[in-house]
Amino acid sequence: MKYHCRRSPQEERKMQAQGARIGGSPLLVTAMVTAMLFSSLVFVAESAIGVNWGTISSHKLKPSTVVDLLKDNNIKKVKLFEADPLVLRALMGSGIQVMVGIPNEMLAALSSSSAAADLWVRQKISTFIGKGGADIRYIAVGNEPFLTSYAGQFQSYVVPAMVNLQQSLVRANLAGYVKLVVPCNADAYEANVPSQGAFRPELTQIMTQLVSFLNQNGSPFIVNIYPFLSLYGNSDFPQDYAFFEGTTHPVIDGANTYSNAFDGNFDTLVAALSKLGYGNMPIVIGEIGWPTDGAVGANLTAARVFNQGLIKHVLNNKGTPLRPNVPPMDVYLFSLLDEGAKSTLPGNFERHWGIFSFDGQAKYTLDLGLGHKKLKNAKNVQYLPARWCVANPYRDLSDVANHMKLACTAADCTTLNYGGSCNAIGAKGNISYAFNSYYQLQMQNERSCNFDGLGVVSFLDPSVGDCRFLVGVTNASSGFRLYQRWVIGCVLILWQLWAIRI
Repeated sequence: MKYHCRRSPQEERKMQAQGARIGGSPLLVTAMVTAMLFSSLVFVAESAIGVNWGTISSHKLKPSTVVDLLKDNNIKKVKLFEADPLVLRALMGSGIQVMVGIPNEMLAALSSSSAAADLWVRQKISTFIGKGGADIRYIAVGNEPFLTSYAGQFQSYVVPAMVNLQQSLVRANLAGYVKLVVPCNADAYEANVPSQGAFRPELTQIMTQLVSFLNQNGSPFIVNIYPFLSLYGNSDFPQDYAFFEGTTHPVIDGANTYSNAFDGNFDTLVAALSKLGYGNMPIVIGEIGWPTDGAVGANLTAARVFNQGLIKHVLNNKGTPLRPNVPPMDVYLFSLLDEGAKSTLPGNFERHWGIFSFDGQAKYTLDLGLGHKKLKNAKNVQYLPARWCVANPYRDLSDVANHMKLACTAADCTTLNYGGSCNAIGAKGNISYAFNSYYQLQMQNERSCNFDGLGVVSFLDPSVGDCRFLVGVTNASSGFRLYQRWVIGCVLILWQLWAIRI
C-alpha cells in the first residue's frame, strides 16, 4: 500500500556552515557536539503538540487575539508559513516557541546571495528575537520544496539556501539557538510496505546532502503527513486505516503489523532515513490534521475522531514498530484556524482545516493533552453587527446565476459544494449563502447586498443546522481591508469587462 499525504500548496537556523563538511576551531567542534547531544536528548523526550498558524484569510483576527488564544489553550509551539512582522511582534514575550517559514519563491535569491540571507535573518529573526522577544527556535527553509507537482522547480535551491542562512545565523550569533529545517511532503519517499521505504530516486543525492546538514547542525527531519488526502485521493484506500480506532485492513510487513496510516507512513520515512545512514534522526511532524468541510468525509465528527486519536496515539509514547517507545519529537496540528482565502485547487476542503473557525471559536471538543479537556474559545472577538444578506423573497430569482458567480468568485462558497455542510439547504438557501459571504467580505457595505435588487438585509440568522451563515469580524487591520477592497475591485472590473464581451 503506497502512502500519499499532503495537498499541493500554491500559496507559501552551532557553527560555521560548510555544506557536507564540518571543520573549524575546537570551540566550534564543541558546539557541534553539544548540539548533537542536545538533539539526542530531545529525540527521546515526550512529544509536544503544537499548531500551524496560517493567515490566508478574508476575516483575520488580530494577531494579539490569536496569541491569547494559543496561551489560553496552553499551546507552547507554533509554526508560521512566513515571517509576518505583525504576527512575530504579537508573539514577543509570549513564551511560545516559534518556527518561522520562508516561502519557496524566496529560495532562489537566498541560495545565490549571502547578502540576501544576511538581510533576511536581520529583518525577520534578529529584529524579533532576544530577551522579551519572540522565542524563534526554527527557520523552515521552504515549504515542501520537493513536492512532485513542482517538478524540481525549487530542488536545487534548498541546500545552498540553507548554507547561506546558516552562515548568516553564525554571523548574527544565533546559530547555537535557531535551527534550520526543511518541511517535506510525504511524497518525498515511497514504498509498498514501510520497511522498504526509500526517498524518490531523483531525490537521493539531495536528501543525502540535506540529512547530513540537518545531522551536523542538530536539526530534526520535518515531514507533513495527511491520511485524509490518502483517503480523499484513492477510492480503494480503507477508511478505517486512516484513523486510530483499529482496522480490518492492516498492513503486514514481515513481523510488523500496521493498523493505521500514520504509523505506516512514519516508518516508511524511518526506513528511508536508515538507508542513508541516519536511522535515529529525530522526526517532527510539521503538518497533520483533518478538514471539517468542503468534501465527502470532511466533517466535524471525522476531524474530532482523527485529531483526538492522533493526540492520544502520540502522547502515549509507544512509538511505532520501527521506533518503539520513541514518538515524534513534536507534532504540529494543521491547523489552528480556517483560512477562507486559500486556493481551492487541491480541493474545497483546503479552507476548512482549522480546529477553530476563522473567528477563534472551537469547532468541536478536543483534548490537546495540554491541561484542558476541551478547547477554549478566543476572547473579545469584535464582530460586525448581527445582520445578514439573503435572497429577496419578493423578487424573481431566475436571473441570479451571474450574481452568484460574482459573489463566490470573491468570497468563500466552498461549503455549498458536494460534501459541504451547506450542500443541502436548497436553491434559495444557496443564493442567500453566496450573497451573505460577499456582504460580510465587504464589511457589510450596504451596496454589497444589492445584487440588482435580488438581495436584502435580514436581522434573522439564516443558519440551518450545521450550515453556518457567518458574520464578519471588525478587527482586521486597515491595511488588509484596503488590500481586500483592491482585490474585490479588480474582480468587479474584470467581471464587468467579461459581461460586456458576451
